[in-house]
Amino acid sequence: MSHLLLNHLTLEHAAIGAFIDLLDREAEAMTRGDFTALPELARRKSRQADEISVLRHQRETEQLALGYAADRSGAADAAAAGGKALQNAWRELQACSAQARERNHRNGVMIHTHLDFTRQSICFLQASGQPLYGPDGTHHAGIGLGNTLGLG
Repeated sequence: MSHLLLNHLTLEHAAIGAFIDLLDREAEAMTRGDFTALPELARRKSRQADEISVLRHQRETEQLALGYAADRSGAADAAAAGGKALQNAWRELQACSAQARERNHRNGVMIHTHLDFTRQSICFLQASGQPLYGPDGTHHAGIGLGNTLGLG
């Protein structure tokens, strides 16, 4: 068994776990409507993704040094040849990666839903070409007499 490869798998697993935590924080922020938190979370996610990429590259380099391909099949072959500890570490890394993909997809759907709502709201407000409220607070959209929302 390659202890170096096992170490690479463990580090990569931990980095992806940290990425999942950031994805969960991002989802919580969107659910709460705390959009001011999103830019910092996006920066942290980007840094974490970079770290994962570096770790993956290091693992793939070790796979090559051991005589395996620098891809998923090479990792699977190296794990299969390396015994239970490597097999478990590889399985756990794959499961963690799948969770990250699912959560990233969920957040993408949430982001697109918010964007669609915002676009629809802007289109609605721009549809008439006139302001929605007059200077006196009277609602001007649609037909009817309008409602005064505030005076003074």
